[in-house]
Amino acid sequence: MLIAADKFKGTLTAVQVAERVTAGLRRVLPTLEVEALPVADGGDGTVAAAIAAGFERREVRVAGPLGEPVTAAYALRGDTAVVEMAEASGLQRLPAGVFAPLTASTYGAGELLRAALDAGARTIVFGVGGSATTDGGAGMLAALGARFLDAAGEPVGPGGGGLRDLVTADLSGLDPRLGSGAVDFVLASDVDNPLTGPKGAPAVYGPQKGAGPEDVATLDAALGHFATVLETTLGGRAAEHAVAPGAGAAGGIGYGALILGARFRPGIEVMLDVLGFAEALEKATLVITGEGSLDEQTLHGKAPAGVAAAARAADKEVVAVCGRLALPPEALGRAGIRRAYPLTDVEPDVERCIAEPGPILEDVAERIARDFLT
Repeated sequence: MLIAADKFKGTLTAVQVAERVTAGLRRVLPTLEVEALPVADGGDGTVAAAIAAGFERREVRVAGPLGEPVTAAYALRGDTAVVEMAEASGLQRLPAGVFAPLTASTYGAGELLRAALDAGARTIVFGVGGSATTDGGAGMLAALGARFLDAAGEPVGPGGGGLRDLVTADLSGLDPRLGSGAVDFVLASDVDNPLTGPKGAPAVYGPQKGAGPEDVATLDAALGHFATVLETTLGGRAAEHAVAPGAGAAGGIGYGALILGARFRPGIEVMLDVLGFAEALEKATLVITGEGSLDEQTLHGKAPAGVAAAARAADKEVVAVCGRLALPPEALGRAGIRRAYPLTDVEPDVERCIAEPGPILEDVAERIARDFLT
């Protein structure tokens, strides 16, 4: 039995989901062998999944999205590091009810990357998602040695809004360990948006970060200007990166990562490799995956879809647990999921499912054991 589920966002971590499912299964089969492999798709929770799989937790003081110092973590095993941008620059780092769509910076994410490099990482999985920022990765690049200057030769202000004043991009001081081939730098994301335009970072994700229509227009123009200025420094590849898959991830930090030489891969595919999913899958008779909401987004690069695809390729049966189910059986079947078990099947009161998901998830897991294991 293999449990490879993502978090139930806002209620249970991926580790807690695995613990509750295990407890419910063992009510029916007390001696059942269960392997738990919490997973993530590159967004928030990615470092926690790596630590649960045996990586060492490393902490470092970095700048939060508003410039205030925060303690952020990354994961390290051997010379492989898992770095999660949201640890430094995520929405959870903002005070409750506070948004800063024009000024939030990814500087701290760059400091996290530098810390991983200093620790000896030669492979860096950079999970992006859940960001408070829309600065195209400019803050991250600045933390790694780039200089972005206005007409007076002074550094531009923080965040995407500051890029409106950008005149000169000096990349000569960038950390030479990135982009040289010495480090395998992997951009892990579950979205493939370009940097700007109708499907770009400001238009699609800006409103989640407090950006109104005027802010979205400002940020889109500023990021477009950023790419144009970088083109004078880097040539055509700056423009190519702006329309490449993943450039718009996490407020455009994907663009900054591509500038640094990262290669884009779907986040769940990367994490399954890093976490040793193939080896765990080989021993499993049934796989339980899941996340808080199984919906259309699940089918486009989210963890349960990635787990199900890999399991189906190995001819393993998959069921899913979730808080909310918004997919019909035929869509689940196409994704490789035999059946889904939402908490609401056990407890119709949605508010109670949100307030007390753990015990209800155990009841759900007991049903799975009776349906599939007895």
